[in-house]
Amino acid sequence: MRSPFRRRSATDLSPPAKLGAFLILLAWAFIVLFPIYWLFVTSFKTAYDVDKGPFYIPFVDFQPTLSAWRYILFDLGNDTIRPYVNTVIVGLSSSVIALIVGSLAAYALVRFTYRPRVGIVGLFIGSFALATIAAIAGAPPSIAFLSGLAVFLILAQTVGRRFVRAFGNSDIAFWLISQRILPPIAVAVPLYVLFQQVHLLDNIAALILTYVATNLPIVVWLMRDYFASLPRELEESAAVDGASVYRIVRSIVLPISVPGLVATFLIVLIFAWNEFLIALVLTSANAQTMPLQVAAQNATRGPQWWAMSVLIIIMITPVVVMAVALERFITRGILVGALKG
Repeated sequence: MRSPFRRRSATDLSPPAKLGAFLILLAWAFIVLFPIYWLFVTSFKTAYDVDKGPFYIPFVDFQPTLSAWRYILFDLGNDTIRPYVNTVIVGLSSSVIALIVGSLAAYALVRFTYRPRVGIVGLFIGSFALATIAAIAGAPPSIAFLSGLAVFLILAQTVGRRFVRAFGNSDIAFWLISQRILPPIAVAVPLYVLFQQVHLLDNIAALILTYVATNLPIVVWLMRDYFASLPRELEESAAVDGASVYRIVRSIVLPISVPGLVATFLIVLIFAWNEFLIALVLTSANAQTMPLQVAAQNATRGPQWWAMSVLIIIMITPVVVMAVALERFITRGILVGALKG
């Protein structure tokens, strides 16, 4: 049997280098996997085992028990199922919507040229600000915003033509990703006031809208780079054959973009699945998600690590399964089946 550390070519690593790389990877695997193992083991411990530990090996260091699982799944019952269902609905819905809208925006930024004038953008912001001030001052919101729209259209047709400087596609993309620079705590209170006024507090619709808005820049930024790497010749050949833009996107761009779409979907899904602060501010009972339920186990007697471990295992399992199931799409060739015969 050939040794895996044997040097096969002049450009191959030497046996000591291979051994060192193997040990580094082994150590990194331990760092990554041990927290998962510790989480799993803790879920079968009692409060006494957690407090008097650490105990590492079941049936050797301690006697495992299903008391924590029974408490979470049966004693709490609906208090576990409701946040879990909310997390699934909010996470999947917001991720799919953000992926669809963000991918279309990213493709448009790569394949089309936009030159919005700086002055027109400034006039729109100013008109919107005036309408908002008027609505706050007591004017009917519909009249205030219709008036602001009328002011913007008049100024755009008169003063707006005098502005020459314009933004480019790169400026638009940078503006989108810059929305992620703002810390979530800075928008938490404004979001609370906004959804309070429209009576959407403690509603999963508020979480879906917020998560779509926060994850949209990530989708646009990632898919913009991905679409830019696709060969333009494929789309040009289809356009010569008479295909419309929608047909090109549906039949050519999307099939060869599956790896990027899947990877981006998983990234935004993880962001939405684990989000805590916005869910804490916008929900109270009916729309709570799993991160809040995990944090709720920090009771007056201190953190109930055994219950937290069960909830975290339940929480991360769907994402892990989904990542394993979709891994095959990520590793598929980018141009499989895309070339015409």
